[in-house]
Amino acid sequence: MPEHPVIPTATYRLQFNRLFTFRDAREIVDYLDELGIGAVYASPFFQARAESMHGYDICNHNRLNPAVGSREDFLSFSEKLRSHKLGLLADFVPNHMGIGETLNGWWMDVLENGQSSEFASYFDINWEPLKRELHGKVLLPILGDQYGRVLEQGDLKIRYAQGTFTLNYFDKIFPIAPRSYGRILNSVIDRLASRDASEDFFAELRSVVTAIQHLPRRDQVAPELVAERAREKEVVKRRLARLGEEMPQVREAIEQTLFALVGKAGEPRSFDELDSLIDEQAYRLSYWKTAAEEINYRRFFDINDLAAIRVEAPEVFEAVHKMTFEMIRHREITGLRIDHVDGLLDPLEYLEKLQERYREMFLLSKDENGLYLLVEKILMEGEQLRPDWPVHGTTGYEFTNDLIRVLIDPSAAKAFTATYGKFVEENYRLSELIYEQKQKVMRLSLASEINVLASKLDRLSEKNRWFRDFTRNSLTTAVREVIACFPVYRTYLMPERETSDEDRQVIARAVRAAVRRNPGIERSIFDFLGDILLMKFPPNISEVERQLHIDFVLKFQQCTGPIMAKGLEDTAFYIYNRLVALNEVGGEPQEFGSSPAEFHTAIGARAALYPHSMLATSTHDTKRSEDTRARLAAISELPQEWRKGLARWRSANRRHKRDIEGETAPDGNEEYLIYQTLLGTWPLEGLDSEPGYAARIQDYMTKAIKEAKVNSSWVQPNEGWDEAVRGFIGAILKPGARNRFLSDFEEIAAEVARLGMINSLTQTVVKLTSPGMPDIYQGTELWDLSLVDPDNRRPVDYAARRQALQSLGSEPVAAELLAHWKDGRVKLHVTRALLHLRRASPLVFSEGGYEALGFDGGRAESCLGFRRLLEDGSGIITVVPRLSARVGFPPVGEAWQDTTVKWSAQDSGRWRNVLTGETHELSGGPVAMADILRVFPAAVLKKVDG
Repeated sequence: MPEHPVIPTATYRLQFNRLFTFRDAREIVDYLDELGIGAVYASPFFQARAESMHGYDICNHNRLNPAVGSREDFLSFSEKLRSHKLGLLADFVPNHMGIGETLNGWWMDVLENGQSSEFASYFDINWEPLKRELHGKVLLPILGDQYGRVLEQGDLKIRYAQGTFTLNYFDKIFPIAPRSYGRILNSVIDRLASRDASEDFFAELRSVVTAIQHLPRRDQVAPELVAERAREKEVVKRRLARLGEEMPQVREAIEQTLFALVGKAGEPRSFDELDSLIDEQAYRLSYWKTAAEEINYRRFFDINDLAAIRVEAPEVFEAVHKMTFEMIRHREITGLRIDHVDGLLDPLEYLEKLQERYREMFLLSKDENGLYLLVEKILMEGEQLRPDWPVHGTTGYEFTNDLIRVLIDPSAAKAFTATYGKFVEENYRLSELIYEQKQKVMRLSLASEINVLASKLDRLSEKNRWFRDFTRNSLTTAVREVIACFPVYRTYLMPERETSDEDRQVIARAVRAAVRRNPGIERSIFDFLGDILLMKFPPNISEVERQLHIDFVLKFQQCTGPIMAKGLEDTAFYIYNRLVALNEVGGEPQEFGSSPAEFHTAIGARAALYPHSMLATSTHDTKRSEDTRARLAAISELPQEWRKGLARWRSANRRHKRDIEGETAPDGNEEYLIYQTLLGTWPLEGLDSEPGYAARIQDYMTKAIKEAKVNSSWVQPNEGWDEAVRGFIGAILKPGARNRFLSDFEEIAAEVARLGMINSLTQTVVKLTSPGMPDIYQGTELWDLSLVDPDNRRPVDYAARRQALQSLGSEPVAAELLAHWKDGRVKLHVTRALLHLRRASPLVFSEGGYEALGFDGGRAESCLGFRRLLEDGSGIITVVPRLSARVGFPPVGEAWQDTTVKWSAQDSGRWRNVLTGETHELSGGPVAMADILRVFPAAVLKKVDG
């Protein structure tokens, strides 16, 4: 009987798209097995846009993405995994679907039939929005200009094919409502009237029009009428298609009618008929910039092409998971990663449903969580994953941040703050910045969501004589202020479920902060909102009012997460640039580094609760790769060199800046980010070794500036500013005798690269030996100096990696690999050695304890170590460096001077360093770091005797 749950020893993330298919993945299974991987961790592979490079814009959850491969291709890949005893952890998207193309049949049916669609309840659409003109319609903000201009430019056209009429806007296609067919076909009949009226097709055409007239209307949503409409409209299309095929004159008359329907440029009234026809549809086309205020379907964040689905509805849950459950049943999928769990109406209920279905499949007891289940959940400082969720952990953002913080020198905080403030001529406070950016998000990109919440709250206040005097404006302000002060992504209150202490504290904290920030607003408004959010129902509340109350709270909870993400990750993290190694998803950049003791506390606490949670250092969503981040952490060890270098570089590069409307581009904050970005990504073999390097940095900075929304943005691009910054980067990276910057910069870049290499090895060793399930992001087994997407989604050279792995042989000499560290094989060696150790000693990593090691001596602060031992004393001990600039390069042997490891008597015995092959006979008492790290800057010691 198969094991439940199937917990991999380690995973390897693959990004599937048209450039990397199931066939490509099959070809590297042997390599991944050799590397020591336990399972492939796959990006979404169900049908998405053909051009999608990430797969999160799923159009059909029950069909594989043809761009990635056929069912046969997948089965071949799956069989290859099974033959190597490797699992498949699938990234599943339950929150939303891509609606930008006609591939999404559910969405197209909704656009065609409105509320009478079989799938109207599948999407989170407000059919009665604040704007009455939108009642019964879906606002589609897809036009490149105002609707009237687009119409009168002739960009909107009605097309006919195979019995179906559509509205076309360039490459975008929208269905025409079946009842509108009659309007078109009546004109066709009139056009044919001059011909022989005895023709049989006239009778059939009139019969089709009569059938159309008898179709149930869009506002008739009784199940039997919805079914009738769905059935009969298809009959109409088939009859019309047959007429068009058999009677060329009918097809010709249709084309002539549609041609006449398009008006003439310069004659506005000639577009009235087409305008009237479009107005009949269940959707309203609009300028894309109107989405923020009036859009009436819930989106994924503020992305118009991703519509939220109501997976909490039983019929939607079943429809969305049908193929996934079949793949789980056949052991083609052995675990799931749930994308954006905070977007769900009720995460707990959803996760319980998944585990329940799995138990039914494999006849497990009701207490077993047999499905290996991870959730993408961003935990803020002090926040814990909800203990009642039936999951094995998160996707590892908290581990990413714990690990990078311990590699940053906390003693440099004041120096960096002073240097940053002086260079950018502004003293940013991150808490204020987050508050301001969340407010901006609520007024711009997510204004519609706030308007809906305020309207619902206004209705609630009107129901109570104590609160009916609150104005709509004051209630809107209260909603914005409390959300702006929310310390976490969301709360999880549900009716009929006891409110947790965590949720009470979060709401109370947010309300208190909102009150402090708004002394001019009566406190009772905030108290009213706080009570609503805590679901404190008034006595004698009617069922209707109670449902309104619940509906408000559930919608509020689904709004706070996207607002936090857009304000923090996608805006503030691109403005607050003191040390961008800390600007990571789930990070707290205001906390400048941490001590080993703080690191061990965090890891130990998580190990006790979620010993199989994912451990990540690079993901498809991280702002920087693990190696780039490791380099940036090293800058904290060089505060004086950084400060002096900035001054020299600013002076040398001042001539490359441009004046844009009285402002200098790039500004100080952008220039500060550029220098950090260059240090983090500087090519290992010099600038000449990467011909496209300057373009990569230019593209990254263009994105960073637009995300920051200070001097340019995606909505209001400042092309002059964007080009000035691109020009600045191109100029400072152009070799030449006059470029004093490059030679100066390269010297510091070389030192940062050396220190960053040691940090990267430490990250790799700690990730692969800590409690949890480590993930290797594609390609990062060698050095990977990438930035945020799309830079981190470039094709991976697996031929080079396979060759590098083969060159290691069975017993590589670690010291030689260290001496030639730039080729990346030293990282590959560490990765392979520890992945195979995890395979060989699974109990150590699944059940072994976690205990911090102590250190003494002059370099003690530069040490990090821990034990992972079983009850019989067997297991491993990890020792790695941190803050290695204090030790020297490389941090091995006598560089450690008098530093020792506090060795316990229980650890006496013979230990083998799996990274070097060295054997140590150790007894109780201190052990010299110079001995443990004699030739290599990391040790993972495995006990090899009783």
